[in-house]
Amino acid sequence: PDLSCGLRQNRSLKKLVIKNFKDRPKLSENYTEDTWLKLRGAVNAIQNSTSIKYNLEELYQAVENLCSYKVSPTLYKQLRQVCEDHVQAQIYLFREYPFTIISLDNLSFLKRMNRCWQDHCRQTIMIRSIFLFLDRTYVLQNSLLPSIWDTGLELFRTHIVSDTAVQKRTVDGILEQIERERNGETVDRSLLRSLLGMLSDLQVYKEAFEEKFLNETNRLYAAEGQRLMQERDVPEYLHHVARRLEEENDRIVSYLDQSTQKPLISCVEKQLLGEHMTAVLHKGLSTLLDENRVTELALLYQLFSKVKGGLPILLQFWREYIKSFGSEIVCTPEKDKDMVQELLDFKDKMDNVAHNCFAHNEGFINAMKEAFETFINKRPNKPAELIAKYVDSKLRAGNKEATEEELERILDKIMIIFRFIHGKDVFEAFYKKDLAKRLLVGKSASVDAEKSMLSKLKHECGAAFTSKLEGMFKDMELSKDIMIQFKQYMQNQSDPSNIELTVNILTMGYWPSYTPMEVHLPTEMVKLQEVFKLFYLGKHSGRKLQWQPTLGHAVLKAEFKEGKKEVQVSLFQTLVLLMFNEGEEFSIEEIRTASGIEEGELRRTLQSLACGKARVLNKTPRGKDVEDGDRFNFNMDFKHKLFRIKINQIQMKETVEEQVSTTERVFQDRQYQIDAAVVRIMKMRKTLSHNLLVSELYNQLKFPVKPGDLKKRIESLIDRDYMERDKETPNQYHYVA
Repeated sequence: PDLSCGLRQNRSLKKLVIKNFKDRPKLSENYTEDTWLKLRGAVNAIQNSTSIKYNLEELYQAVENLCSYKVSPTLYKQLRQVCEDHVQAQIYLFREYPFTIISLDNLSFLKRMNRCWQDHCRQTIMIRSIFLFLDRTYVLQNSLLPSIWDTGLELFRTHIVSDTAVQKRTVDGILEQIERERNGETVDRSLLRSLLGMLSDLQVYKEAFEEKFLNETNRLYAAEGQRLMQERDVPEYLHHVARRLEEENDRIVSYLDQSTQKPLISCVEKQLLGEHMTAVLHKGLSTLLDENRVTELALLYQLFSKVKGGLPILLQFWREYIKSFGSEIVCTPEKDKDMVQELLDFKDKMDNVAHNCFAHNEGFINAMKEAFETFINKRPNKPAELIAKYVDSKLRAGNKEATEEELERILDKIMIIFRFIHGKDVFEAFYKKDLAKRLLVGKSASVDAEKSMLSKLKHECGAAFTSKLEGMFKDMELSKDIMIQFKQYMQNQSDPSNIELTVNILTMGYWPSYTPMEVHLPTEMVKLQEVFKLFYLGKHSGRKLQWQPTLGHAVLKAEFKEGKKEVQVSLFQTLVLLMFNEGEEFSIEEIRTASGIEEGELRRTLQSLACGKARVLNKTPRGKDVEDGDRFNFNMDFKHKLFRIKINQIQMKETVEEQVSTTERVFQDRQYQIDAAVVRIMKMRKTLSHNLLVSELYNQLKFPVKPGDLKKRIESLIDRDYMERDKETPNQYHYVA
């Protein structure tokens, strides 16, 4: 191209081109023949790589002169014949020595072929430069005639590359070099690029090379995939696949034709991934997720997203893994103590995988939510109970683990788990019970945190869900105002008490139900209760006060040999300790008779006072449990570094009882809700089949319920004459007005 450009820009050549051809004398036949002989000699010299005797400018002028006097067809035909004779001579060299191809090794053969091709291209460019005038006039005007360059390609393709033996040896040699490179050897990429460029230029790339290349690639990677799946673990295998894909892409850039990219990459992905997707996931997904191998999980997602059907099968295995792992956490009673924390940690881990490894894929995030909702409800009620208790542990004043900001983040995470629970009424019951204890005993870590949690529950479940909880806070605030008024009232009394009384007025419908317990209070306490009752009912007529000694607590002043202390105790502990103002030693029977405390409660109370860390009472005989016949006396030798000492009531056995009673109350409430829903539906519809009624109930009820339970409630309502069966169709119900 440089040469032809130079010829066109030559000043003398420009003068020749613009001459008026009409003024030229007519060429004789001898002159024409002589000119062709001169040109033929130049072409032969070019093809034989020998020096040209004539000036290139003269040769170009000779071509122009011949074309100007209508010799172009003959000139084109003769030029083609000379070139064809030369190309045929190249293949004759192979045919003259039939063992030439066999005797050469593949690499030497490829180099010879490349040399032949490069020489041919160089020669064709030079010839085209000399005959440029012929190419730009006669050939251009005849659309059926190929250009000089295309003629050169056609001759090389027809007489050399299309030769069966030569083509097979060339393609086999290229494939061998590529296989060597795939096996880690270094090959001459420029040689491969040149030869594959030759096949592409000659338009035989697809039929002669690509089909065989893809077949060999299929064979190689099919065998490699089978072998490596047996030999390597999944992380190694994934990195190997990624490396292979990178290598093949590099080959496309370096020497393969761009059109090969799609089928080649598809072939590698199919053989190394597509054929082994299930095996890879069975063998390694659980391990990758268990060990939180973020890099490999991201690579797994990236690779599977390239294969048809890859992401759906990964999604399926991901969902099943979450269900399996989560079910083990929820359905193993031994893990109940740490269940909620493990669920939170597991959710954080899966969130991290979904966002950082699975590219925020909405399908994977939704599958995770679905899986959590499935496994967390496999064990009805218990997760809801434990989540409520976990919230209680975080909101208690004794929780020093987190700052306010961290506590807020923990509550947000808990709400995510809470959303998955079907039986939210169980959570509400336990949360209400624990909230009551925190409020009444003053154990809340922060009023702001309590109200923040309440706001989250209200946003999640609606105002009806939190109305009673909000009522509890309202009661506490009103109680503070009432106590300010009561203190002013007491100051105006003629006989002020030496006991300071604080009362919380609880609206019965808002708070958990507490079993009333009659105990023998000291005269001073009874008198003060009556004073408060008189004060309160004087302000609020028509109300009834019911005292709850189980929730009471007191601060007692006590004298030990070490000095004075203040002891913070429950009301039951108070009644027991006050007895030792009247005597030195008492038996368990004497204490029960004097205090009126129920036996089980009394044993736990005495155990907390005589068997715990702060032993203000001595028990005879010594031991961890309180037995019949045990005797107790005041421990004057009691020592403690603090001035105010809190003695906790033993709660463990009580907690088990509370759990059972709370759960029973929830079930009872559910029965009332089912009854109300059935009556509401039947009142509106008047007549309904059993199946349609059950379907309506499922839509209205906000907690999980079994068909058998619904049937029992329907039967109960029929017995109570709220509805009746159709006489002819037993499966049909009628509302009884």
